[in-house]
Amino acid sequence: MDRADFGALFEAVCSWGRWGPGDERGALNYITPERVAEAAALVSSGETVSLSLPLNTRPGPENPAPAEHRMTMLGGAAAGPGEMAFAKDYIGVDYHNESHSHIDALCHVELDGTLYNGRPASSVTPEGATTDAIAVLENGLIGRAVLLDIPRLRGVRWLEPGEHVFPEDLERCERSLGLAVTEGDILLVRVGHARRVAEHGPWEMADAKAGLHPTCARFLAERGVAVLGSDGNNDTAPSAVEGIGFPIHALTLNSMGVHLLDYLNLEDAVACCERSGRWQFLFTAAPLRIVGGTGSPLNPTAVF
Repeated sequence: MDRADFGALFEAVCSWGRWGPGDERGALNYITPERVAEAAALVSSGETVSLSLPLNTRPGPENPAPAEHRMTMLGGAAAGPGEMAFAKDYIGVDYHNESHSHIDALCHVELDGTLYNGRPASSVTPEGATTDAIAVLENGLIGRAVLLDIPRLRGVRWLEPGEHVFPEDLERCERSLGLAVTEGDILLVRVGHARRVAEHGPWEMADAKAGLHPTCARFLAERGVAVLGSDGNNDTAPSAVEGIGFPIHALTLNSMGVHLLDYLNLEDAVACCERSGRWQFLFTAAPLRIVGGTGSPLNPTAVF
């Protein structure tokens, strides 16, 4: 896809102004209280499954920015008989990287000097973002999630690095499951990234990973998807667009106002979906309340 075609696609799916010139929620506006109540009604067994990777503190090709975890207090050894003591620890993480499950706020990506809804890129300052920040989700992200497992559809264990998910894959997967992605849904697309890492070990993921082809943006826009997530970072590497390294990031966060969930762990959820024959469930997540944050580390939960 050349830059002109990408530009035409960006304009075709753009939602700037749809919810007013001051809007910072974007497609989250599709998740109404009624949709949340409908999603809660999906709960039957009460089984809960984490959709997050464990916090990764080991550096490697797949973890260029390892999280930091250190103990700040070990009180037990110093405590005498009958005395109380505390253990404390510190955690720090540059979470917008390959080995950390996280959510991207709309201010995470600028294109041609602008953020979502035409806000200037200069609104992201050294003190943080003054618009389109993660604070719009201070009350949590709750809704119906639909999980589309593309390797399962194709009869493989995972998509190889560099392979694309196309709109027709998403549509075929819907039909195979007998359900449809609808307005306000949290769409989770599995490419098998976590399973491939577990079985084959790490590689230079920045250069090669499976993800969605940019043309999937039309599917997302037509269905009114509120949030998109994947077990990769949603984009394919190498990029399919000349001069745009992360076209799905640009199309969702910047043009459509769709928040992204990157590097989820969908393996346990897939197993639960296969056992129950259900590929939709209640999704819950609570981003940290980071003032001016460009996103947040995340431990989402699927509730069946």
